[in-house]
Amino acid sequence: MTNSSEECSFTAIDRVAKMLQLGIYVPTFILGLVLNTLALAVFCRFWKKQTKTSVYMISLALADVLLLLSLPLKLYYSGTEAPGLLCSFIEALYFVNMYCSVFIIVCITVDRYICIRYPFEGRANQSPRWAIFICCFIWAASCVCSTPMYVFHKKGNFICFNNMSDEAWSVPLIVSVETFGFLIPLAVMVFCSARNIWILLNHKKEAKKKVEGNGSLRIIIINLVVFLVCFTPYHLAICLQCLVRQHVIVDCRLKQTISLFIQLSMQLANLNCCLDAIIYYFAAKEFRKKTHLKIIIELCPIFKPSAI
Repeated sequence: MTNSSEECSFTAIDRVAKMLQLGIYVPTFILGLVLNTLALAVFCRFWKKQTKTSVYMISLALADVLLLLSLPLKLYYSGTEAPGLLCSFIEALYFVNMYCSVFIIVCITVDRYICIRYPFEGRANQSPRWAIFICCFIWAASCVCSTPMYVFHKKGNFICFNNMSDEAWSVPLIVSVETFGFLIPLAVMVFCSARNIWILLNHKKEAKKKVEGNGSLRIIIINLVVFLVCFTPYHLAICLQCLVRQHVIVDCRLKQTISLFIQLSMQLANLNCCLDAIIYYFAAKEFRKKTHLKIIIELCPIFKPSAI
């Protein structure tokens, strides 16, 4: 997403970003692919016993796997020119699955809130049909919203995730992405997490609920922190780059810093694929009981949540 010009060179920044990508993308790709593929295999094996939560987790794992599979292509073509159509496909694959992950994480948080706020109704209504419909809608909407990626490039061969036209950085488009892709999901996450924490703390006096609540509190807090840490820097970087492309920021050194910040924030967002596997799948009763990873959970009590 860098934008080089005669007046301001980004060669050194791109070189540093390339080194950081090699150091972060490779372990992220390997670890994330192993954990999410294992999760998919376990959940699909017990498909007949699926609940709403496990359907959300299958969709989340699939989105993470597809995003991880785009990383080698992103790494290679971020330094090598490729046909415009191929670049657009790689970029769409990357961003579709990133935002699918964002919205599915929000769905899991809302589902947990319903189960905690209305425990009897929430646990009684575990039919996966509604969750399947919601996940299909998220995937379809994300794919439709990615179609502009195929027209936001200059013609000819170019380096992927670079050389986007000014239309891609128009203020209305960036505001829409920030609002619907991050701020609204963040507001829902914060509200549901805060309400869950308040409810659990109010029931902490009861011995049994105290034991279960401690595990739920850990998961709720970790989920929110991971969401903030992984996605906030990236969406902040988008805002800053928009200011650069709108010529609000003109200082060369500051533009170079923002360019590097974008690369770092994207790598941080990719780490969410690994953290999803650790947090959400360890929280699933099927994943916890039917795999040998139960040993890991017992060795790491912080990841041991209450049964869903």
